[in-house]
Amino acid sequence: MVVGNREKSRNKVVIMADDLTPSVLIIEDEEAIIIMLRYNLERNGFLVHSSSDGENAFALVQEMKPDIILLDWMLPGCTGIEICNQLRANDETRAIPIIMLTAKGEEADRVKGLDSGADDYIVKPFSPTELISRIRAVFRRMRPAFSGKILNFGDVSMDLSTYKVIRNGMEVHLGPTEFRILQCLLEYPKRIFSRETLLTQVWGYNSDIELRTVDVHINRLRSALRLNDDDTSPFIWTIRSAGYCLQRSSD
Repeated sequence: MVVGNREKSRNKVVIMADDLTPSVLIIEDEEAIIIMLRYNLERNGFLVHSSSDGENAFALVQEMKPDIILLDWMLPGCTGIEICNQLRANDETRAIPIIMLTAKGEEADRVKGLDSGADDYIVKPFSPTELISRIRAVFRRMRPAFSGKILNFGDVSMDLSTYKVIRNGMEVHLGPTEFRILQCLLEYPKRIFSRETLLTQVWGYNSDIELRTVDVHINRLRSALRLNDDDTSPFIWTIRSAGYCLQRSSD
């Protein structure tokens, strides 16, 4: 999840993570629609980015890692269907929720859009209120951090309203960086996160932090989550040449 606060590092603006501010990327070539969407989304607490360039959309998504994408079907150079297929075929972007925006309202078109990997499909013209409701519905299904207050996996519970983490009934004391890493892992249990993805999600996509810093904070997080001195179960597993994954020893 991206953005919120900005800090300067080495004369470069670095966009830092704000855990509870969902970011939206609008990929749409009609300026009037972008303006309308931006106004309504920002009023409802979303951080908004936009692009009218379908050909560069895939690279932009990889760079930004938005929390949700509003994707127009008819784009110059590259259709929304093609972009959706690209995003779903890539491990780094396949889990990002996508709502397709289109003037194509026939049943066959809706089926094609959903089959390409879109999580929802809304026909133009549409009500901004309905769109906000659709976004929140997608988040309830796919991004619980933006729709609820508690994330659970196994014997670990994270309360996003109080910033408390409990494991096996005992409070776990985490630094802010370890908290954000654990939140990423809890949102997608059993998903493998590369170091690059965690770097983007936790420190921001323009961060100058080195990859080995991720390993340092993962080790701190593992130590904090240990049930006792004899607990050797990894809980956060290292997947060789791939990254890290949250799963239980019994899975």
